[in-house]
Amino acid sequence: MSNETLPGIKQFDLSGKSAIVTGGSKGLGFAMAAALASAGANIMLVNRNAAEGESAAQVLQHDFGTQVISFAADITNIGQTEAMVDKAMDTFGKIDILINSAGINIRGAIDEVTPEDFNKVMDVNVNGTWLCCRAVTPPMKKNGSGKIINLASTLGVVGLANRTPYTASKGAVVQMTRALALELAPFNINVNAICPGPFLTEMNLPIAHTEEAKKFVVGATAMGRWAELREIQGAAIFLASDAASYMVGSLLMVDGGWTAK
Repeated sequence: MSNETLPGIKQFDLSGKSAIVTGGSKGLGFAMAAALASAGANIMLVNRNAAEGESAAQVLQHDFGTQVISFAADITNIGQTEAMVDKAMDTFGKIDILINSAGINIRGAIDEVTPEDFNKVMDVNVNGTWLCCRAVTPPMKKNGSGKIINLASTLGVVGLANRTPYTASKGAVVQMTRALALELAPFNINVNAICPGPFLTEMNLPIAHTEEAKKFVVGATAMGRWAELREIQGAAIFLASDAASYMVGSLLMVDGGWTAK
């Protein structure tokens, strides 16, 4: 077989690609943005805090040398998600990759969590993801290709007590991913989801050393530990690259074996 038939590692090269990463200034979003930049992609980091985003962008540009910009936006606002796409198009000329990493978690028993808490989680995790997918669809269709990577969760496919807002939102992201994958596959746009398990992000620091975490989080994994941020990076590069060209509507579990048990 020829080298063209077996491109090997070249499939993971993102040189010349442009990516939008929401929630990209910290946690899993920053780790995935760094991964894409390390593979050659130009990056737009999107988050609400302008100063935080600019600082993160400077770090990535210094470390990897690709073009990295930040954009302050509330992803639950349709006008701001459309402005986000306009800025990316003005800067890069195209949008090849969208990673929907922005998300929040409010924990508590159902009779303690307020309806406002529930709606807030759903607004960011579900509505925000949907609006960003909606905003990038026209330019991706026009370009004839694209990769959309939604951040679902292990808790989008298994349950955990005192997490009704978060599990409901991530279950919705799972189904949104599947439906949108079928809708956009004819346009050569691959829509998939990463389902992280227990990563020690800022979101999880409040419960990191509790008995609940030891029993239901760390204890639920085959590897018996929290994941390190770097352990999400390979999955992000893979789904953003040509190596995942035949993956549509898939859930990539990065969960230390949680869902295998």
